[in-house]
Amino acid sequence: MLSRRQFLSSAAAGAALAATGVRTLSAAEPEKKILLGIQLYSVRGECKKDLVKTIETIGKIGYEGVEFAGYYGWDKKPKEFRKLLDDNGLRCCGTHTAVPTLLGDALKRTADLHNALGNRFLMVPSLPRQYRGNTREKWLATAKLFSDIAEKAKPLGMRVGYHNHSYEFKKLDSGETGWDVFYSNASPDVLMQLDTGNCMGGGGDPLAILAKHGKRAATVHLKEFRGTDGVLGTGGTKWNQVFSLCKATGVTEWYIVEYGGSKIGVFETARRSLDFLKKATA
Repeated sequence: MLSRRQFLSSAAAGAALAATGVRTLSAAEPEKKILLGIQLYSVRGECKKDLVKTIETIGKIGYEGVEFAGYYGWDKKPKEFRKLLDDNGLRCCGTHTAVPTLLGDALKRTADLHNALGNRFLMVPSLPRQYRGNTREKWLATAKLFSDIAEKAKPLGMRVGYHNHSYEFKKLDSGETGWDVFYSNASPDVLMQLDTGNCMGGGGDPLAILAKHGKRAATVHLKEFRGTDGVLGTGGTKWNQVFSLCKATGVTEWYIVEYGGSKIGVFETARRSLDFLKKATA
């Protein structure tokens, strides 16, 4: 049974989403379980030393999926790569991949690898300068580029999206932010991978963004803006409201933990963050 606070939080999230036209779950619909993954950039040093051991450790900690930010040579052997994940009870919940890997003939090669890995989410982690800037026109052109890529990726079984840093939330000459111009004009097929910590670092409001563009949020990066060693739940982020907004859409499939570093050890941060996440989303 929901507590009064949870009920009010869920009701507020639903009202915010309804105002933007985002479909919300009805009371009669079953709530879909959102799976818990980790972005392997968080443990990149360990991946570089020994990817197999790192994957094994992440599986033992209890995560359900991993999102890649580099393959450490394993992309050359996709069957073995998939077996490594399967043997450790993990799914590939996405990859961070640069724009050139999604252009021309490279898109098919990228899709072939991720079909083998059982992954559908191709997320661009940042934009080279030619795709971003201080003008509305630049962001409109980038929105069209991503719309075109997403359309070409669909028949290959892939979904394409973009992951923010902080520059996307700076005001343009038009008074809008690059993020808002991009997602107000990109095709509905272009996913939004909101990074909560990066968003707040750029002066953005992740709650307002999820309320406005939540129908695109198939995967969400959970990162503290200010916290202790990157551990979720230590930075004052309004996580209950984030989770309520994500659940209300019925769209979000994965929460993905990410952090930049840790004095207590990257695996300990992963463990404590997952403990918090399990309790907060129960």
